Amino acid sequence: MRKLVLASASPRRKELLENLSVPFEICVSDVDEKLPKNIPAELLVKELALLKGSAVLDQYLKKGVSNALVVAADTLVTLDSVILGKPNHPQEAVAMLRSLSGRSHEVISGICVLDSTLAVCRMQKTKVVFKELTDSMIIEYIKTGEPMDKAGAYGIQGKAVSFVERLEGDYYNVIGLPMKLLYDVLETEFGIDLTDGSIFE
Repeated sequence: MRKLVLASASPRRKELLENLSVPFEICVSDVDEKLPKNIPAELLVKELALLKGSAVLDQYLKKGVSNALVVAADTLVTLDSVILGKPNHPQEAVAMLRSLSGRSHEVISGICVLDSTLAVCRMQKTKVVFKELTDSMIIEYIKTGEPMDKAGAYGIQGKAVSFVERLEGDYYNVIGLPMKLLYDVLETEFGIDLTDGSIFE
């Protein structure tokens, strides 16, 4: 049997992984996620996911747990190839949302699934188009506090859903965990039949 581990404190990723209907644990890494800024976002998300997943796997191996299967992820928002991370303060969140207003941007997620013998990292992109946002809409959204822990200063599964004019690609990717991609990696790379919940303890 395997022990499935989510290497993330994100309640949104936890909710999405629960869709697998298999037992899993949460273990958060304490790694420094800062990498050189000249790395393309498509590579950066995979590197960060691998970094977080490796740190969590090491914790289990040090405890003598050799059957851990770790799922890690990282999500970034890019506008004109410029990375928009989590805002450091409300003024930065306002600036981010103003820059996204009436324009399209990309949400890029990297996932890494790894155990003691194999690490597989993949990347997914989704195009999101925002409608024109007024300053009052942005200010009211900032007041909710919702943008402050999210890349690009918004959460599509929350109140910012009203900002979205259209979306091209995987909706779950924008939330932070591309589920179809995760299914594919688990099944094709690790040989896991997700209909058989008994393989996880």
